[in-house]
Amino acid sequence: MNIKPKYFLYARKSTEDDDRQVMSIEAQLFELREFARRENFEILEEFQEAKSAKTPGREVFGEMMAKVEKSDGVGILAWHPDRLARNSIDGGRIIYAVDTHKILSLRFSTFWFEPTPQGLFMLQVAFGQSKYYSDNLAENIKRGIRQKLRRKEWLGLAPFGYQNNPLKRNIEPHPNEARIVKLAFEEYAKGGHSFVSLAQFLADLGVVSKNRTPLAKVSIKRLLTNRAYLGFLKHKGEWFDGNFEPIISPALFEAVEKILKTKERPRHRRAKHDFPFTGLFRCAECGSMISAQWAVNRWGTKYRYYRCSKKRGRCSQPYIQETELARQIKSRLQTISLCDEMTNWMLGEVKKWEREETSASQSEFQNLSENIKTAEAKMEKLVSTYLDGDIPKQTYLKKKDEILLASAVLEQKKKDFENGRKNWVEPLREWILDTKQADFLSKSENYHEIKTFVQKIGTNPRVRNKSAVFDFCPASQFAAKRQTILRSAATSRPRGAKLSNREVSIGGDILHFARTFFERNGN
Repeated sequence: MNIKPKYFLYARKSTEDDDRQVMSIEAQLFELREFARRENFEILEEFQEAKSAKTPGREVFGEMMAKVEKSDGVGILAWHPDRLARNSIDGGRIIYAVDTHKILSLRFSTFWFEPTPQGLFMLQVAFGQSKYYSDNLAENIKRGIRQKLRRKEWLGLAPFGYQNNPLKRNIEPHPNEARIVKLAFEEYAKGGHSFVSLAQFLADLGVVSKNRTPLAKVSIKRLLTNRAYLGFLKHKGEWFDGNFEPIISPALFEAVEKILKTKERPRHRRAKHDFPFTGLFRCAECGSMISAQWAVNRWGTKYRYYRCSKKRGRCSQPYIQETELARQIKSRLQTISLCDEMTNWMLGEVKKWEREETSASQSEFQNLSENIKTAEAKMEKLVSTYLDGDIPKQTYLKKKDEILLASAVLEQKKKDFENGRKNWVEPLREWILDTKQADFLSKSENYHEIKTFVQKIGTNPRVRNKSAVFDFCPASQFAAKRQTILRSAATSRPRGAKLSNREVSIGGDILHFARTFFERNGN
């Protein structure tokens, strides 16, 4: 008497994501239970899992096969052979169990099988086809990725700041998000933000997490270090040049990168007191940082004073009260400040010069184009050398990164020339606005803004013998030397009146000197 075997029912879907193939297992179970009812099969146990069968290691499948191998012979019921195996190891395990009579019957809703030599051959063919499908699908995906890399097209979903364009099969700057990304970089480049404060700044603009809270610090750092905003795309840890529009310039990205490096290992301490000028000055005698503390005089008045921290040993420098330190800083800022009438006149002159510089020099443009071609040739040579096995991968990736960044800088310069812009225009305009800001802050009591401004425009800030000094760029130093005669020329002019010829002459000298400096040194 031929006794029908009892069956294990196995159902599987390929992904662990609940949002994809959500009906796959449920549909398989329904069809297989109906099939078992029609054929009068007895189901011992049902097994179901959501995991790819491309590689070995499925827990539920392993559990089922362990029970099969311990049994005296059972059957397995599945939708199709590819539900059981898509790799040679799992497929061989099934076939070996059939050979050793641990599996007495294999029944599928869409595939016929009998435990005969012909049936085993057809089962091997089915498993082979399943493996071929997986391997071929993977190879097709890899080939598609390589083709997109050759076309310099973005892979996958667009990052924040961009949007996918199905027609171009690429990404493009999002009208609003791109502006927010650029604004975030510009804000952080000023040096006054932490990750937390920048996250709050973005939250005020509507950029929050899924929980409607400000972005985490790791998300902020990922945004500020994402080279996709330079027009690059990343695949397997390697950056490639993209043909989509960058959101920020290489100069802005490098400015943010410098600030990030200075904050890589911040000192973790709670701010217990408000000392606005700490972290700004060094002791001119020993080089230690200037620290601050509270003090109470004999009349019970509480005040703040600054002194050498003496981290490098003994130091003889005395303390200085905050009010006196602030007075000296504002006095120093006053030496480089220019009134609103003068700065407005200077900005008008810069605008005239900018119009005169609208077309680029053909020779310079040609040189940039040749340098870009040279960089491309270097890249081709580097890739060829790496493919020939002449250099290790780490060296190749480092050199490639350097060439990509250099190419991005050249492309930005070329773009500036095409737009009729010179690199000295924006630094000169910013310097003029700084002299205007210096005039405002020299009368302000906002010590935090004064500190941030001094960090921006000052160099080598130090304190010696209760005297605070810091240096300026040559353009500001020249303006400081002309302050006396400029103010003398302005004494006879009524407040708010047009600049006198004498003031225009002196201001012109200052402006021409500043232009020469920024033409030679950029920003």
